[in-house]
Amino acid sequence: MLHNLGVEASEVRLPGQLAGLDGLIIPGGESTTIGKLAIDYGLLEPLRQFGQQHAIWGTCAGAIFLSKDASRQQPLLELMDITVERNAFGRQIASFETDIHIPVLKQVSETDLPFHAVFIRAPLIKEVAGDAQVLARLDDGRIVAAQQGRWLATSFHPELTRDNRIHRYFLMLVEQRG
Repeated sequence: MLHNLGVEASEVRLPGQLAGLDGLIIPGGESTTIGKLAIDYGLLEPLRQFGQQHAIWGTCAGAIFLSKDASRQQPLLELMDITVERNAFGRQIASFETDIHIPVLKQVSETDLPFHAVFIRAPLIKEVAGDAQVLARLDDGRIVAAQQGRWLATSFHPELTRDNRIHRYFLMLVEQRG
């Protein structure tokens, strides 16, 4: 998605690979594994420091890793003032797709169409605190996207759609200066 938007992107696996980056997307996967690998490779503290100066977007497991509270013991960046519940929608077989309204996307798009969101063993953002803000909810009111300054968390996988509005919104956050 980033390449299609003309953005140079690279993978980060070691602390030195953060140098020169303007922003970071922490992808889906398994949040405890992401945390354990961040510890094993000495990335946890460099990621926290990176987040103090740069935009970070966590999708699905990345949102869990970005949070201050995952309702269980596991390594977290503890940057974003959100509480997240892992696998809140059930097992893999309970994965689903739905359209959600994300008003902030009007900042990067002429359209106000709903965003088609893909949820795969998705977490739920149970609570936002401090200056974190809710960006999107399901029809039943459950929170699935939040923002705190230049940090963005989505429970779903925007990269699995052809809609690049959330990616463009994140790039707008990347361009903002401290």
